[in-house]
Amino acid sequence: MNLLASNKYVICSSAAANETALPFSLSNQIKIPRLGPPFWPWEKVKMGPLTVSPMGFGTWAWGNQLLWGYQEAMDDDLQATFNLAVENGINLFDTADSYGTGRLNGQSEKLLGRFLQDFKGQSRVRDDIVIATKFAPYPWRLTSGQFVKACKASLDRMEIEQIGIGQLHWSTANYAPLQERALWDGLVAMYEKGLVRAVGVSNYGPKQLVKIHKYLNSRGVPLCSAQVQFSLLSIGRDQMEIKEICDALDIRLISYSPLGLGMLTGKYTLSNLPNGPRGLLFRQILPGLEPLMCSLRDIAKKRGKTIPQVAINWCICKGTVPIPGGKTVKQVKENLGALGWRISSDELLQLEYAAQESPRKMIQNVFQTP
Repeated sequence: MNLLASNKYVICSSAAANETALPFSLSNQIKIPRLGPPFWPWEKVKMGPLTVSPMGFGTWAWGNQLLWGYQEAMDDDLQATFNLAVENGINLFDTADSYGTGRLNGQSEKLLGRFLQDFKGQSRVRDDIVIATKFAPYPWRLTSGQFVKACKASLDRMEIEQIGIGQLHWSTANYAPLQERALWDGLVAMYEKGLVRAVGVSNYGPKQLVKIHKYLNSRGVPLCSAQVQFSLLSIGRDQMEIKEICDALDIRLISYSPLGLGMLTGKYTLSNLPNGPRGLLFRQILPGLEPLMCSLRDIAKKRGKTIPQVAINWCICKGTVPIPGGKTVKQVKENLGALGWRISSDELLQLEYAAQESPRKMIQNVFQTP
């Protein structure tokens, strides 16, 4: 995409762009005067009425013991990852009222709220942060009022007055279609009450995405974002159709799991698998990923980048806003290196061809509708 020709991007000075294009390791060795932090996202994207960084930050791992091994002793490190991201221009943080396991349910929102309050940087930087949270359509949330109540509970956990984007975590169309309209009305109500600045959806397939957009539009509520699993491991027919619908209806697609739960980091092999359920999944998929991993390595080497930086940059170049997670400062530094540069159109095609040639793909979220 020609950035200068796109009205969806705000471009700062070319000097800043050139500086941020340096890899992290190199920028530590060569001291160059900067207008901002070393990873400052020099492009911003529109997301409904909001302006956000081209890459956000996912907080699924904050509080999740089963899949991500969270322990409360990690909280200081998580605060450091939050601070590093914000100081380097990341202003979109995605969470959910269901994030966390067992007694830690809602822990992600609590931590995000605490980190927001404890941030020591400039107040204007803190005020620019956009929190996007998702409300689970639990079976007991049967009315719009109950959904509004859920929104207020999230506000209380995060100790904030307004949520940036209130999102429906998944559609109930596949198993409880009568509940769906009440949930949609709940989104309308929280928007009309000023509890959220904008509304979005998550895990909506093509047909349901068109339906909810039409309904919200009839109620005078714009649909700002649609969040789906989207990566070089998740570019099947449905995902690409969702992307086309988003482009046509001016909905910003948020890419969750842009690194395929870690499979696209390049650090895992059949003899080095993560613990827990991820290890079982990786064992099934990794053997078929060599064409894709080979292309990622090739482009990373030519660009002086890393494999995950190339994978995340691909999502950005597709016009989506990826939200990789991070539990350590090292991981966040890695993710930030995906900003400030763009892979070429030839490299895009190379990666997508390699993805098609890789026989195993990521399984889709069971909650995603048709």
